[in-house]
Amino acid sequence: MCKLQVSTAYISASTNRFSHAAHVSPSASLVAFGTGRLVALWNIDDPTDCGVHQTLPGHDGLVTCIQFVRDDLFVSADDKGAVRCWQKLGKWESTCLIQAHQQPVSALAVSEELLVTGSSDSSVKIWSVDYQRENGQYPFLDKFQEIQSIPLQGRYPLAIAISYLPQSKAVILAIAGTDRNVNIWTRSESLFVHCVTLPGHEDWVRALAFHSPVPPQESDASNSLILASGSQDGTIRLWNIEVLAKSPDTTSSLLDRQGDRNVLSDALLDAFEASLADPTEGEEGGRQISLKSHVLSVKSKWLGTQQYAITFDALLIGHEAGVTSLSWAPTLPDTASTSIHQTLLSTSTDSSLILWSPSNIYHSSSSSDSTAGSIWVNRQRFGDVGGQRLGGFVGGFWAQTKKGGEALAWGWSGGWRRWRSTEASRRDVEEWGEVGAIGGHKGPIRDLDWSPCGEYLISVGLDQTTRIHGGISSPIPHPAQVWHELARPQVHGYDLVGVTWLSPWTFASVADEKVARIFEAPRGFVEIVKSLHVKGAADNTKERPLAASVPPLGLSNKAISDVPPPLDPSSQYRRPFEGELATTTLWPEVEKLFGHGYESITLATSTLRDLLATACRATSAQHAVVRVYSASTYRPFGSPLEGHTLTVTRIAFSPDDRYIVTVSRDRTWRAFERKGDNYLPAAADKSHGRIIWDCAWSREGDIFATASRDKTVKIWIPKSDADRWSVLTTLQIKDAATAVAFCSLDGQKTHDRRFLAIGLETGEILIYSGLRSTPEKWTPVLSIERECVPHTLARMSSNEPLQELHISTIEDGTLRVLIVQVGID
Repeated sequence: MCKLQVSTAYISASTNRFSHAAHVSPSASLVAFGTGRLVALWNIDDPTDCGVHQTLPGHDGLVTCIQFVRDDLFVSADDKGAVRCWQKLGKWESTCLIQAHQQPVSALAVSEELLVTGSSDSSVKIWSVDYQRENGQYPFLDKFQEIQSIPLQGRYPLAIAISYLPQSKAVILAIAGTDRNVNIWTRSESLFVHCVTLPGHEDWVRALAFHSPVPPQESDASNSLILASGSQDGTIRLWNIEVLAKSPDTTSSLLDRQGDRNVLSDALLDAFEASLADPTEGEEGGRQISLKSHVLSVKSKWLGTQQYAITFDALLIGHEAGVTSLSWAPTLPDTASTSIHQTLLSTSTDSSLILWSPSNIYHSSSSSDSTAGSIWVNRQRFGDVGGQRLGGFVGGFWAQTKKGGEALAWGWSGGWRRWRSTEASRRDVEEWGEVGAIGGHKGPIRDLDWSPCGEYLISVGLDQTTRIHGGISSPIPHPAQVWHELARPQVHGYDLVGVTWLSPWTFASVADEKVARIFEAPRGFVEIVKSLHVKGAADNTKERPLAASVPPLGLSNKAISDVPPPLDPSSQYRRPFEGELATTTLWPEVEKLFGHGYESITLATSTLRDLLATACRATSAQHAVVRVYSASTYRPFGSPLEGHTLTVTRIAFSPDDRYIVTVSRDRTWRAFERKGDNYLPAAADKSHGRIIWDCAWSREGDIFATASRDKTVKIWIPKSDADRWSVLTTLQIKDAATAVAFCSLDGQKTHDRRFLAIGLETGEILIYSGLRSTPEKWTPVLSIERECVPHTLARMSSNEPLQELHISTIEDGTLRVLIVQVGID
């Protein structure tokens, strides 16, 4: 009898390309972000630095927005118009689901009492939040009730922010989008009414953020509120919202006080505004500056009618492209200092992240007027300098860990970058440094393979990248190593569909092109693997180039031997950051393999790693062939393997390399036996009723399995004296099988048990147990449900140390390494 326990060792996930697809909890330590149809959870304060520790399935569309309400409660929305509430009741659960819109949700704002959703159906809806109590202790969000729908007359909402007005419990709502304005709504009785339109931006407004400049612990009620708006015109505007003491007539006196405080005359302001709006300076138009004070009245049952003035306070210019997100520094008890509290974070498609603060932030006390007479300056700037990396930063925000405040941002490729502030010797000097973050494939992953000794894993996907993942030493004493991305050896111009290792330092990949490419590790990767103490990594003293680069308009990585020393000397002793992975971890390409007439689709290597087999897309028998190459000379080995009539989907060598089994879209599998320097047809079968997706040999080589869309997995036994091999058993499963892999317990002298893992197109993984002595009998022993491995294709490869199975799976763009502990009674 065997007992299996599953744990997750690694989850690699990218973030969706939506500015609101990630958010941080109020305690600023838990990050939730959308990755495909999943919500991923990342504890940035985890001392083991394990990255994503959980994903939450439930959405049917791509997750577009996430907002925390409390540390134990957040709301997510998707591009199907659905909104889900997630609450931690022992574990994270979905407690509420509504179909808020029929089009994608593009913006989201939440409070304890209200939910506001904006959609590309050109509407904003406001929902009330209802709570219930479980056992009288744990209030959980039970349902949303729509109370108002605001039509936007053909305009699309891109950003929504909600807050309370100064010295009041009245709610203020800001909506911005494709009309280039910021629209202010306030709640009157039970409904929201439009009060003010704030013009000025010259392009779509993509980000909004409210902030009270006084920490709550220093005042019972702030006298003012700041609204920041960021636009695709590259500018950020700050709007000051203050209480009007008496009547709208005080507007002029308010402006007079502002003029006196800034020592600006009306004539000077008029000249300044005229110069900014002068279109003769090579632009279509200048920045529009208006000092008009917008007055609004709010009725509330607490204070009656209260009047407020909204005035333009500052124009922040520093980004060279559109602003994608804004975030004020969190208000936490241990970070309530003025320098942190009055800082605005902005991200842009120019690949920069900027921290903005008043110029006198280090020299004045924290008060509501401490920033009024100062100039907002670019306090810190992170990211890439000079030129724009594709897409730049999609979004970002502040966070807080035990090691200090952090600025985080994710890019167009879905990877995160992270900077942390540390204590400086001088109060007016800040020290920031980049630290490790997370990332993953942006889009479906098409193939993966374990290195020969199982020390690391390589994956390829439709984001046109090849990535190497491995376990490294944890920053604190920990029984297991922590997995991270170690290198990105190939950044291609075609979608990558297949990969396999030829040695611990050489791999081959195929893409939507007619050639297969061979890559060898540069010296830089070998040194990184050694310095990080990657488990099982072999030593290698071969003379290697230092690194590789891709020439302009080229697809082949060229070796380079003269590399300038790194700006950060510590980079040789830590895992690469996202910016380094994207630029400095390429492997040189050493060979190309030609022969196919159409785009490559799959490849495989022999057990001894001396042969490489490839196949391409095909609609006729002429092209539905498998070509075998020598891995030492990269020349064809024997004749092409013929017999199939449609695309070959998978190739598998037997453990002794005597046989090659291929499966195809034509619903057949074929076996070829080695005869000297050639492989000749040995057997074939067409028992499956639908496409065969995968095949795999047992480690002993006595049987192999085929997995098909017809919801069956068949076990076959080879016979050298027959051209038709027998099927030992057929496993009937509930969904289409997309992947299959065998695993044995090496070293178990008293047991001949082995395991078969089957991946279903729903994302579920089934594990069967069998004995070598009875290969026709297989018993299901474990089902890894969708809660652990959600949605779509699961492609697996097994790495098999004693009493422990490593199963790597891919689905929805995430890659997972699952450890299955095997206990045998």
